[in-house]
Amino acid sequence: MNKGHSLYQEDLSHILEVEHIERLKGKRFAISGATGLLGVCLIDALMRYNEQGADITIYAMGRSKDKATARLGEYFTDSHFHFIEQDAREPIPASLKADIIIPLASNTHPMAYSQYPVETIEINIKGAEYALQKAVECNATVLYPSTVEVYGNAHGEDTFTEDYTGNLNLATSRSCYTESKRLSESMCQSYISEKGAKVKIARLSRVFGPTMLMSDSKASSQFLIKALNNEDIVLKSKGEQLFSYTYVADAICGMLHILLNGENGVPYNISCESCNVRLKDFAFLCAEWAQKKVVFELPSETERKGFSIAMRAILDNTRLKQLQWTPCYTMQDAVNRTLEILKSHE
Repeated sequence: MNKGHSLYQEDLSHILEVEHIERLKGKRFAISGATGLLGVCLIDALMRYNEQGADITIYAMGRSKDKATARLGEYFTDSHFHFIEQDAREPIPASLKADIIIPLASNTHPMAYSQYPVETIEINIKGAEYALQKAVECNATVLYPSTVEVYGNAHGEDTFTEDYTGNLNLATSRSCYTESKRLSESMCQSYISEKGAKVKIARLSRVFGPTMLMSDSKASSQFLIKALNNEDIVLKSKGEQLFSYTYVADAICGMLHILLNGENGVPYNISCESCNVRLKDFAFLCAEWAQKKVVFELPSETERKGFSIAMRAILDNTRLKQLQWTPCYTMQDAVNRTLEILKSHE
């Protein structure tokens, strides 16, 4: 990815416009999953803020130093940045002291759910547990990145408000992600109640953007990769699923807004009305950019096992908007920005 691209630099500037961001000056961040879609964008924004004198210290945690070097290597010589090579299922080092802890490490795409369901559960639950333990120890705040998946499947045409409970299906290993994120949220509330933990909860919709990993097997990521490769966009269903998507810069901006302005223990949905689209609409936007066509293809059995069965997952963002947050990017703008930034690197 070309981090110097003008569009990506605009994205970072947008993130740094979040209300009360000056409260982050001098803070120490511990971030697991640092080399993922959200982790890279967040760290890029915080390091950009350091260029303005923010004096933020970042402890970035990930399983592979080689991967971190490829994704975040430009910061390895910066005294504000420290990389810790470790699995999210391991305790955060005892010597690490932080003010803000963000457990971003997670298996978040269908092939991982299908092939490594046990690992998916362990990463989510252990990652949340160790973040909460460290937060109580350090009097830090956890920013917990939850997901639209905690709502289950919608009843008819319902839209998900933060108190919504949909249909749940436990008779599949695909529930490894959904149920471990639900339990992690329950753990957050338990630590608040029993140990006085400080936790801000962000429920994310389906996030995409130029910091994506090329190994991501989500349908939306595959659409983008096909477009970059100048290939027809492959849709492995009728594409009628109606989902909330969020561009990564809006997602990070929303998360920081919740961190700085949200109430303790109160979940907030992050979504953008103009990015509520059907899966086939996402596919056609990518095809339009690449001047290719959309083709329909049956999924393999392994792929099918990792697919969500949800046909509708729309997040109501009223609660977050009441905190004076507004999403910035339309769906077409988000798709085009992603592809233009990634294309420049290719």
